Amino acid sequence: MELLLLVGIAVLVWMVVRSARQPSVGAQRPPQLSAADLQAARSAAEEDVTRFGEELQRLDLDVQLAHTDEAMMQDWQRALDSYESAKRSLSMVQRPEDVRHVTSALEDGRYAVACVRARREGKPLPTRRPPCFFNPAHGPSTTDVQWAPPGGQPRQVPVCAADADRLAQGAEPDVRTVPQGAGRVPYWQGGPAYSPWAMGYFSGFAMSGLLPGMLIGGVLASSWDAEGYAPADAGDTGDAGGDAGDTGGDTGGDTGGDFGDAGGDFGGGDFGGFGDFGGFDF
Repeated sequence: MELLLLVGIAVLVWMVVRSARQPSVGAQRPPQLSAADLQAARSAAEEDVTRFGEELQRLDLDVQLAHTDEAMMQDWQRALDSYESAKRSLSMVQRPEDVRHVTSALEDGRYAVACVRARREGKPLPTRRPPCFFNPAHGPSTTDVQWAPPGGQPRQVPVCAADADRLAQGAEPDVRTVPQGAGRVPYWQGGPAYSPWAMGYFSGFAMSGLLPGMLIGGVLASSWDAEGYAPADAGDTGDAGGDAGDTGGDTGGDTGGDFGDAGGDFGGGDFGGFGDFGGFDF
């Protein structure tokens, strides 16, 4: 009797998941990503890997000169491991979706660097928060602020201390831009190719309560199921979380893995200008 009950529950769960993955009638199919999109996403990730490597080189001497303890050395090793993981994942990128493994490792590494700096300065360890919205390379955000792009509606976004100070002084934040045409635009206006790039940075925080709702829709709506670009399933996206977890990710890795099914099933995202970035009206 108990066995039959378990089988019945398993079948019911399978039917619910299968139904959730079926596109709704009349739903707009997401755009097919091209070879150019792959190159754009890979180039963005490569820039970030290079920048993180340079940051580690600058920090290396400080770590050697500092009075290090076991905890600090563990954080430093975790940062180095994350860098190696990001480089390895970058070399294995075959499609835009693969880029999320690179940026997931970078997110974890930058948190480890923030911990190293805090220990070196005798400060409390930073809270594990989403990366800075304006530029994930700034590392973990420290606060949430109300911000609106030109002509847009104010929304709450996570920002680093430096950008929070810039905004408080009436200055413009330091925004991560990507190539478009003859110029560069903010990454959220760069098109659907950058959806997996951002997903690696932010999706691990979707269930943490630390990611503003306006970001969740834009970041997780990244399952491009057009022909030639398979949607992320629970296993694939869970791997991204698992990779970060293997390098020591607490919230980013574990939650990324747990939320893998939702990330894969969210489907049909309009990241392509981040559309409106999950409700971020431009």
